[in-house]
Amino acid sequence: MNLTAATRGQGRTIAGWPRFIRRVVLLRAPARGNAMGRRFLDDTGATLVEFALSVSILSMMLFGIIEVCFGLYACNYVSDAAREATRYAIVRGSSCTGMSDCGATQAQIQTYVSSLTYPGINTSNVTVTATWLSLNSTPPTAWTACAGQCNAPGNAVQVQVTYPFALNIPFWKKSTVNLNSTSQAVISQ
Repeated sequence: MNLTAATRGQGRTIAGWPRFIRRVVLLRAPARGNAMGRRFLDDTGATLVEFALSVSILSMMLFGIIEVCFGLYACNYVSDAAREATRYAIVRGSSCTGMSDCGATQAQIQTYVSSLTYPGINTSNVTVTATWLSLNSTPPTAWTACAGQCNAPGNAVQVQVTYPFALNIPFWKKSTVNLNSTSQAVISQ
């Protein structure tokens, strides 16, 4: 018996096809009078649905990559701000001369970091913590925090900068990542 797809509405012979394909075609092909079966096999809107899903996933990935790049930019800012604040503090110790703002305090360091302007960074959200350290003379030698502000030459200052970065990726929950960096140096004057 020569099977043709014409009985199934296709008009092509399927006798030469492999047996498993013939079975699939004959099982999937709806009968002529079965309109419900033809409706389920109709794929006229499938392309639009597949396109919508693909674009959603690709846009989420694209904007996710852009947000990660913004996060790396903010991380670079935090690292640079910590280093700059440490440099600011080590040249403004207790024996500094020739500058109007000698004897750097926590408030001065916070103001200095807020004055560092990077495009896209809200410096009012930056938190700066400065800790002055003295060298412990008993072995093992290590840096210990001073009770107050000991900004004499030979001591150290440690500055920690923290910035809350808002991570906004489409179709993803909004979250905040706290970026922080710490820098430490010995006070020179």
